[in-house]
Amino acid sequence: MTEHFLDVKNLQIHFPTDDGLVRSVDGLSFQLERGKTLGIVGESGSGKSVTSLGILGLHKGGRAKISGEIWLDGEELVSAGAEHVRKLRGKKMAMIFQDPLSAMHPYYTVGDQIIEAYRIHHKVAKKVARKHAVDLLGRVGIPQPDKRVDSYPHEFSGGMRQRAMIAMALSCDPTLLIADEPTTALDVTVQAQILDLMRDLQRDFDAALIIITHDLGVVAELADDILVMYGGKAIEYGTAEDIFERPEHPYTWGLLGSMPRLDREPTERLLPIKGSPPSLINVPAGCAFHPRCVFEGRTGGKANTEVPELAETEGGHLVRCHLPREERRAIWANEIKPNLESA
Repeated sequence: MTEHFLDVKNLQIHFPTDDGLVRSVDGLSFQLERGKTLGIVGESGSGKSVTSLGILGLHKGGRAKISGEIWLDGEELVSAGAEHVRKLRGKKMAMIFQDPLSAMHPYYTVGDQIIEAYRIHHKVAKKVARKHAVDLLGRVGIPQPDKRVDSYPHEFSGGMRQRAMIAMALSCDPTLLIADEPTTALDVTVQAQILDLMRDLQRDFDAALIIITHDLGVVAELADDILVMYGGKAIEYGTAEDIFERPEHPYTWGLLGSMPRLDREPTERLLPIKGSPPSLINVPAGCAFHPRCVFEGRTGGKANTEVPELAETEGGHLVRCHLPREERRAIWANEIKPNLESA
C-alpha cells in the first residue's frame, strides 16, 4: 500500500530474445500525485515508452518478464490479473499515443471510436454516447464537432487527429493520463496549441499526467517533475527547476546542450552528445553512460566497473553518478553552464 496516487517501485521489464535478454526497464522507481505532471525524457531506446506500456498493463500476456510494483490509487497492478487491468484502462488510466493515424482505426469514424471507448465503461444508449463524443470533440478544440464526429481519421489534419486522440483518451475521465511523444509530428504552432490544451484539460480533470518525450522543450512547458532515463534506468530525477537550473548528471547536461533555444541565433550549432545510446542487450559495465561521458576519467575507474546508485543530492533531487556532488556542481557552474550560455 502507498500514499501516492501513482507509485512505481523497482520496476523491471525484460524481454527474452534469440540474441539475449533485453533489459528495457531495469529497476525504475518514481511517484506522481493527482494534478501534477511528470516528464520522462531520454533518447530513443532509453525505456520511456516501455515504462508507459508497463503501467497500462499492455505487456501482460506477452513475452515480457515484469517484476516490481506499480501502485495506482491504492491498487497494485503488476500482480493484478490482465482482465482487471484491462477494465481500468480507459476508465482510470488512458494513453495518448505518438501517432494517432496508426493508433486510430482507419475504417471507423472518429466519433464511433470515441463512442465505443465510452460505452465499454458506461452502460448508456448510443445516442447519449454520441452526444458525449460531440461534447468532447468541441472541448478539445475541433471546429463543427457535430459534423466532424462522422469524419474518418484520414480526413483530419495531424493536429486535429491528435486532438481527437486526446478526446478519446479523456472519454471516461481517467485520473492518470499518459502522453507518449504527443507533439512529435506536429509543427511548432500546433505543438503549442496541443500543450496548452493538455495543461487546461489536466486542470479541469485533476488528472495525474505523464509526458514521455525526447524533447526537453516540451517538458519545460508542462512538467512539475522530470525523470531522465538512460539505458533502462533513471539517471536523474527532480523538479523542473532542479533539472533546468541545477542539473548534475553529464547526460542531462548533454540533453540541455542539444536543445534548440530561442535566445540563440538559429544559425548556431547545437552541442550534440557524442556516440550512440547503448544496446539494452549488452549494456556497458559500470555506469551505462561512461563510453560517451567526457568526465569518466575523473571517477578513478569506478565508471567502468561499478554501477552508481541513484542517490539524493538535495531535497528530493536524485542523481546516478560516480562524480562527487561538489565536483558535479563545480563542473556545471564553471564548465557546462557558461558554454551553454555562450553557445
